[in-house]
Amino acid sequence: MKVLLVGASGIIGRGIDAELSQRHEIIRASRSSGDVNVDLIDIASIRAMFAKVGKVDAVVSATGKVHFGDFSEMDDDKYRIGINDKLMGQVNLVLVGRDHVADNASFTLTTGILSKDPIRYGSSASMVNGAIESFVRAAAIEMKPGLRINAVSPGVILEAMEGYAPYFRGHAPVPASRAALGYAKSVEGLQTGQVFEIF
Repeated sequence: MKVLLVGASGIIGRGIDAELSQRHEIIRASRSSGDVNVDLIDIASIRAMFAKVGKVDAVVSATGKVHFGDFSEMDDDKYRIGINDKLMGQVNLVLVGRDHVADNASFTLTTGILSKDPIRYGSSASMVNGAIESFVRAAAIEMKPGLRINAVSPGVILEAMEGYAPYFRGHAPVPASRAALGYAKSVEGLQTGQVFEIF
């Protein structure tokens, strides 16, 4: 299977790469490294990426930026970081990609635990993650026959705890290798419209 992995250079992306590359051809995409470069907030960049890689059997997104900040200081600009990047970046990956994937291809997006278990400073992440999950469930019932879409919602990633620990007190970290199993389940399984929670 030919898998396009967006966000391949990140912590979760590297875990997915290690898991799926054992069985599949991986095309690695990120903003500044990999086999192809892409900026998800630029739809022209997404189109150029798909034009370069050709048809793929699976698209996996393990990327997305949000702003963490005190709710009293959040404003339109801060919320739009997550809306434009993590939310619409992944949505546009599907909207453009659906015309560039093979029959019976799958899309796998990334959300996170904050959609169901909010933390201080995380209102943007909670909002965006919830929107992505709703998009996945709704898009699945209208996609072209044969195409599938799911999301993976991991807990805080163990390898990222150096930066995120102050925000996630009491959370049990998830190794990237375990989170990667959710992506394997989405890519290699048959389910659609699902959110695979990895805790």
